[in-house]
Amino acid sequence: MALYEHVFLARQDLAQAQVDALAETATKIIQDNQGRVVKTETWGLRSLAYRIAKNRKAHYVMLEIDAPAGVVAELERQTQINEDVIRFMTVKVDELEQGPSAMMRKQERDRERRGDREGGRDGAPRGDRADRAPRRDREEEAA
Repeated sequence: MALYEHVFLARQDLAQAQVDALAETATKIIQDNQGRVVKTETWGLRSLAYRIAKNRKAHYVMLEIDAPAGVVAELERQTQINEDVIRFMTVKVDELEQGPSAMMRKQERDRERRGDREGGRDGAPRGDRADRAPRRDREEEAA
């Protein structure tokens, strides 16, 4: 059997439970046709680079699949019919990625960076800039 990564974008106005139901539906289609889903990742609600069908954001979901080509054709056919899915893409891969995908690792890095905002580069807490002179005074000093 071949290995695939299937990513779909669901409409922004769906609840997370509805997005999970879409992923479950895709998993059921694959399993009913003698394939298997190795991993499912929900990347969350993310901004799109441009508007698609009046949507500025979309829920991203990735499925890693081990299945014959006919299963992927059926999955794409069913996905195309579903009006909650605004885009999808299936890519054949040589091997499936072990551990979290690059998108999940990026989210973890971003989360860690947001947690570091309380401290400066040296780890010391940032001041409220009250220790700095007002802007007009700094400009006069530079002149």
